[in-house]
Amino acid sequence: MIEIEVEAEAWTGALPDVEAIVERAAQAALGTVEGDIVVLLTDDAAVRELNGRFRDKDRPTNVLSFPAPENAFPHLGDIVLAFGVCATEAEAQGKTLADHLSHLVVHGVLHLLGRDHEDDAEAEEMEAEEREILAQIGVADPYIAEQD
Repeated sequence: MIEIEVEAEAWTGALPDVEAIVERAAQAALGTVEGDIVVLLTDDAAVRELNGRFRDKDRPTNVLSFPAPENAFPHLGDIVLAFGVCATEAEAQGKTLADHLSHLVVHGVLHLLGRDHEDDAEAEEMEAEEREILAQIGVADPYIAEQD
């Protein structure tokens, strides 16, 4: 089950179908994996607070993933997204907010499933998996500009 909590109304103001977008991306990333995920769509201030508390970084970021302990199954973890950061990034990268959100949800779910990007090899593997999942739901390669 994917539980979506919209805490910042800016999300639904910009994307009236935001919950469907998140659901589709999360389901695609989960594939056949069973488990529950909570996705919180909030604002930059809330993400800044979480980023400071859990990562010792006093700034907002686009997405945070909080994997659940193994003994918490079927709960796989929580994903938190900051509207302002996501919207600014989408505009700067020439992407729609819907496509950028889809990418970040897929990225977050993959973290909950144990994927990481601590080194170049892991990053390339994770990015390839993201591209494949996003292509399945009709979202363009989010890394295309970086390859030019």
